[in-house]
Formats: sequence, structure tokens, C-alpha cells
Amino acid sequence: QTTWTLQALSLDVPELETVHPNRLPFRGVLTRLDEPSDRPPNGSQGHRVLIPASVAQTALPTLLGMAVNFDGDTQRGHAVRAKIGVITEATVDGRDLPVRGYLFGRDFPDEVLAIKAGCRAGRLGMSYEITDVQVEDSAADIWAVQSCTFTGAAILERAAAAYGNTSFQAQRASGSACPLREGIEHMGIKVTDT
Repeated sequence: QTTWTLQALSLDVPELETVHPNRLPFRGVLTRLDEPSDRPPNGSQGHRVLIPASVAQTALPTLLGMAVNFDGDTQRGHAVRAKIGVITEATVDGRDLPVRGYLFGRDFPDEVLAIKAGCRAGRLGMSYEITDVQVEDSAADIWAVQSCTFTGAAILERAAAAYGNTSFQAQRASGSACPLREGIEHMGIKVTDT
């Protein structure tokens, strides 16, 4: 039987008594640990990648405060200049690297509506962005990461992510999952059922 250890870090973001108009909570699984990616991530020169849990744990502090981005046109890639939120919490939980944070919902209402649709369809996942990567053997088919620095994350379709079993859910202030109706309406956007 395998025993998993849960270790977490978070930024101290004050709780508010009312819903903040530009702070829509999200949660997701950024990546899987101790297993190779399903597809080569961008920048890996065609290699699949494996991040050990111990490496992720060491790099966890570099993930806090990093931005999440979203390509509203294709929803299939990284858009590092389209930062629509921030990661405030990251955890190593067995083979998952769950994250939590906020989308800037008032600033990006069109993107929030697209994310709402993606959440409703259950098709959104996440993908990490890293730099300063050291791998065990650059000639290997699967790059085993020895160290890295997280620089952000993308929200995208799981089918386009390096790990197809990641996840992303935007939440209402109450913590329930999509469709985000209360948060969107709080921003002054009329929501109609289709």
C-alpha cells in the first residue's frame, strides 16, 4: 500500500465579507507528478516530460503569485501575454499538483464567459510553464526533470494539454463549480440560460 503525503503552500489573501467584483475563485490540477506526460509540452523539443513529486515540492514556492493565462481564441495553447488571474495556493497531493487562485473576472468578462462554457462542457485543464529546467538525460525519450522554476500556468482544453487528465474549474464565491452565474452577474453582465 502506498502512503501519500500532502504538503501545501499558499499566499495570505484576505477573506472578504462580500464578493469581490474582480476576484473569481478557481481550482485545478496543474499537472501529474511521478508519471510521464501524455504529449510533449511546449519547449520540450518533442520529448515527453516527467516531474518527480520531490522536484515539484522543491519548486512549489516559485508557483505562488504566478499568473494564469488563457487563449480565448483557440483555448488550445499558452498565451503568456494574456494573464487573466493569479495562483494563490499550490499543493503536492500524491500524484497531483492542485492549485487554487483567482481570475480577474471583471477585467476579462469575455474570457470568463468562454471559461464558463468550457467548465460546463468539462473540457478544460491546465498546463504548467517552467524555466531553468535541468533534466537527467537530454537524449532520453522522456525527460526526467531534476529542477525547475515555475513561471505560470495556462488554462486550456485538456485535449491540448501535455497531461490529458488535468482539470480546471472556476467557482462561485460560495465555492460551487461552474457555471459562474453569480460571479458574472455581480460583474454587471446579464446571464441567460440557453
